[in-house]
Parts: sequence; structure tokens; C-alpha cells
Amino acid sequence: MKDDLDDAINNLITLSGDERNNLPLPDDYLISEYEKNTGFTFPVDYKESLKRAGNIFYGTIELLSLTKDNTYYSELASALADARQQGLPHDWLPICEDNGSYYCITPEGTIRYWTTDGYSNDQWPNLANWINEVWIAGN
Repeated sequence: MKDDLDDAINNLITLSGDERNNLPLPDDYLISEYEKNTGFTFPVDYKESLKRAGNIFYGTIELLSLTKDNTYYSELASALADARQQGLPHDWLPICEDNGSYYCITPEGTIRYWTTDGYSNDQWPNLANWINEVWIAGN
């Protein structure tokens, strides 16, 4: 699985021309602060994606950001609070906002698409598949 994630992230970096927003990539300390503040233990693949591709802008979507001051418009803690107010299950971690809907990591480690209308049947077995099928192929 590690090789699949490495390949997906490397492909994303290449296809994006390494175009990134102006936010620094999160480090282990910032990620651990977010884990404490959100009550989630982030999966290893998600941490790796954040540290290598957390500020890549490709197509029309990007990962939710982790910032020191929590002020970026696409910031994880704010998105989590907004999504929960709209009914997101409390054990789903949003990783990407898409027009008011969210791609989320479930407790089982799958990636699920959640809309304000409720659940969707769209899902991916892991983060590498989601990066390839949604972030890359969907753009």
C-alpha cells in the first residue's frame, strides 16, 4: 500500500507541475496538534499525504489544510466543525471539501463521499485510490 500511495503522490506532483498554494506543508508536530484538537488519530497514509501533498493545487480540489493559526479558508478544523453542524458522522474525518460536500476517511480507512443530503454510495478502498480516481482522474 505504501508503494501505491508513493506512486499516487508522485503522479499528482508531476501532473500538477508541482504547483502549490502558499501554505507550508505541515510537519509531525502540527499534525499531532490537529489530532489532539480534533480527537482523531490520523491514518499513516493521510499523514504522509499531508506532509507531501498538503499544499498541492491541482484541478478543482485540494486537501483540507493544516495551519498554525487556523485561518486559511480551506482549513481542516473549520471544515470539520461546519460538516458536523450539517450532520457529518462524528467518526468521519473530512479530508477534502468539494462544493459543500466532503470526502472523508471512515474508521475503517475507506474514503467516502458525504453530502449535506446525507450519505453517498461513492467510496474508495484507500487514499491512494482516491488520489488517483478523484483528485487526478476527476480533474
